[in-house]
Amino acid sequence: MIQIKRIITLFVLVFFTSVVFAEVEHSVDSKNKDEFDASTEIMHHISDSHSWQLFELENKKTGEFRSIEVPLPVILVNNGKLDIFISSMFKEKHDGDIKYKAYKDYVLYHNKIYLSEDGKLKFNEHHHLENAQPLDLSITKNVAGMIFASILILIVFISMANMYKKGNKVPRGIQGFLEPLVTFIVEDIAKPNIGKKYEKYVPYLLTIFFFIWFNNMLGMIPIIPGGANVTGNIAVTLTLATFTMLITNFSASKNYWKHIIYPPVPKALLIIMVPVEIIGVLSKPFALMIRLFANITAGHIIVLSLVSLIFIFKTIWISPVSIAFTLFIDIIELLVAILQAYIFTLLSALYIGMAIEEH
Repeated sequence: MIQIKRIITLFVLVFFTSVVFAEVEHSVDSKNKDEFDASTEIMHHISDSHSWQLFELENKKTGEFRSIEVPLPVILVNNGKLDIFISSMFKEKHDGDIKYKAYKDYVLYHNKIYLSEDGKLKFNEHHHLENAQPLDLSITKNVAGMIFASILILIVFISMANMYKKGNKVPRGIQGFLEPLVTFIVEDIAKPNIGKKYEKYVPYLLTIFFFIWFNNMLGMIPIIPGGANVTGNIAVTLTLATFTMLITNFSASKNYWKHIIYPPVPKALLIIMVPVEIIGVLSKPFALMIRLFANITAGHIIVLSLVSLIFIFKTIWISPVSIAFTLFIDIIELLVAILQAYIFTLLSALYIGMAIEEH
């Protein structure tokens, strides 16, 4: 009964919050006569950026929003010169209908930094941007999210290690919550799929599982330090998949490579099977990369699309349906957050096991 009351209270709170947001957006649209662009807003929220947005304030006179953001460090290398400054140094400018931000010889446009001597963008006849880009080593929102998640993981597991050093054999608190997960990865993922050499790869499997899971969970929190779409960034999933590929191939036995370079098939089929086997070496990490990226990104897009219905229809009466489905998808995302970490870890262990197994 108490749980039902809590759920009803949460639903009512979210409902009335959505009503307020819908009315604010409606007033802005009526003043500026701008239609709500759901695709632009969704892509803005799931993409990386050089600042961490907290909230937006409405200017009562103009009806426009002013974004309140946490600036992040911008680190650029241009012709051997290192430039470091805070992203708040970029000031908004307009070139016709094009909005961008500029500082010194740099222009921030669609979350990417370009070079420009006059602080303007140059487009060719095909509307493609011609400005060159410096080497960007900035601490973006996704990078900051990864750093925070990594620090959180270190704090949690160092505290667990200290508990064991003190002789706390009976799991308590966070130790009692995470120890079954660690045991599960070791006993049910590493051992069955890798074999007797599993201990060598357990640290990697534990790292990728908790790194993906922690980042997935933090990505569901809408306010700082959450909200960064880390595993929904294909560069991150590409890096994780590359680590798995390198560990798999550098640990592989001679039988593994013999099966790829000279598979046990009739010689007439070698011209077909050898390229197929080589493609298989690359397709496995590619599948890991796409699976994690697509599932996490799709979840965020669905949630944001459901919330956008309130602003698209411009009525409070769509709010109950929108929020109900949003809460339902959020619950599914909680499952997907740990499920995707499990699948990535399981397949990584499976690929390593296949590569090091005896003839």
